[in-house]
Amino acid sequence: MLKKDNLEVPSDKINTIIGKDTIFKGNINGKGLLRIDGEVEGNISNTGDIIIGENGTAKVELKARNITIAGYCEGVIEAEGRVELKNTGTSIGTLKTKKLLIEEGAVLSGSTEMQAKEQKTPPTLTGKPDQKTPVSESKVT
Repeated sequence: MLKKDNLEVPSDKINTIIGKDTIFKGNINGKGLLRIDGEVEGNISNTGDIIIGENGTAKVELKARNITIAGYCEGVIEAEGRVELKNTGTSIGTLKTKKLLIEEGAVLSGSTEMQAKEQKTPPTLTGKPDQKTPVSESKVT
């Protein structure tokens, strides 16, 4: 069964649209769903979700709940939930998220930081937490 492309959102569900022929420079603080099909440069802080459409370009510091990138995004991206990079999408810069979905064909360049659900203690080399493993020293002359 094929999954419907989630970039097709009914217009009555979108709170803010930056249209295809629009260039915006500045800061945006908002709630709800923000869709970018034009060009944006600046800082965006949104308590809802953000979609960067295939024609969208964003050079931003971006914070949102969930972020879908089908266009071009450059800068610092931080999502509380999930970042989805579509096959037509490009993300360059720093990416911080809990969940990351990258489709085949997408471009991701830069650093990525994922927060673990729960930090687990890694097993020791011997498998016994009580035993200490001796450390050897070496000197380079």
